Amino acid sequence: MRLAGPVRIIVVLLTVGLTWILAGVILGTQNGFPRLQQIMGGSEVTSTVDPRPRKYKCGLPQPCPEKHFAFRVVSGAANVIGPKICFEDKMLMSSVQNNVGRGLNIALVNGVNGELIEAKRFDMWDGDVNELLNFLRPIHEGTLVLLASYDDPATK
Repeated sequence: MRLAGPVRIIVVLLTVGLTWILAGVILGTQNGFPRLQQIMGGSEVTSTVDPRPRKYKCGLPQPCPEKHFAFRVVSGAANVIGPKICFEDKMLMSSVQNNVGRGLNIALVNGVNGELIEAKRFDMWDGDVNELLNFLRPIHEGTLVLLASYDDPATK
């Protein structure tokens, strides 16, 4: 009769353990017993690590064809996250460089050799539209205009 207590404890522990293992096998979760899972008919446990996706110029998911420029223009989110203008893997305008501001952020790039001509910001809420017009008028053919907005790019 004194053996009944320890036997009950052993039976309860075995029942809980086997239930735990069986539930893991049925649900397909990874547990600490890969060999036991293999014996019970589960597939062989392999650690599959997905390779990191390759990044190309300006963080693009695919490379650009030959004789094409890679660029990425990301406008700002409200007045929290600033805009970014990247061209041929060079960050032309960003909050980190502290050359962006509320309104329109414009970068002029030479369309032949990819060199930055000029980068400016224009506050269209409080600013004067004539500054923007004076900046845009002398643009000649072959110049790429990259524009990103930040906060509110328009007037009331």
